[in-house]
Amino acid sequence: MKAGIHPEYNEVTIACVCGATYETRSTSKLEKIDICASCHPFYTGKQKVLDTEGRIEKFRKKFGSRYASRNKKS
Repeated sequence: MKAGIHPEYNEVTIACVCGATYETRSTSKLEKIDICASCHPFYTGKQKVLDTEGRIEKFRKKFGSRYASRNKKS
């Protein structure tokens, strides 16, 4: 390996917004992350519902009768 062309590989403490902290090594200065293994729904098994309306209801609310009337004319 050539000297002087590789980034520094330092120890970093990463903190998640849920409060979990991890000690790791990285070439970048990571300090805060949004989601981790402690709070991710895939790992915890808890599903967080962010969307209260379904896709069809959102579509109908956004386009409503304009889309239906345009479709009938064609």
